[in-house]
Amino acid sequence: MSKLKNTFEAAVADSKKLPERPSNDVLLQLYALYKQATDGDVEGKRPGFTDMVGRAKFDAWAAIKGTTNDDAMKRYVDLIGSLKD
Repeated sequence: MSKLKNTFEAAVADSKKLPERPSNDVLLQLYALYKQATDGDVEGKRPGFTDMVGRAKFDAWAAIKGTTNDDAMKRYVDLIGSLKD
């Protein structure tokens, strides 16, 4: 396994042990970066207006469409690092 992937997986574990809960905007960024790193570009239909949480997640993920898996992993690791301080 690559060093980046190991660092990413450590950051995912660290995300569950943050000193305080991040804001909703930061949580959406983390979700989008995680999904981009693990699944690639968003696919499928955007959830309807009655599913506000699903729609927000979809929009956050779609906003970083085209980002490489490695870049998404690096950005995720950096964001978790900034939240731990």
